[in-house]
Amino acid sequence: MASDTRKTDLRRRRKRASVGKQQAKVRAKNGTPKFAIHPETDKK
Repeated sequence: MASDTRKTDLRRRRKRASVGKQQAKVRAKNGTPKFAIHPETDKK
């Protein structure tokens, strides 16, 4: 039988891994953020 500390550590590790997967999925779905390609064109 595993100790309570070991069970808690494993639960926390499992939660961290699942949260990371969810965030990665959200970032992958959004793709590259929009940004200006040549914002300083008036500087001549």
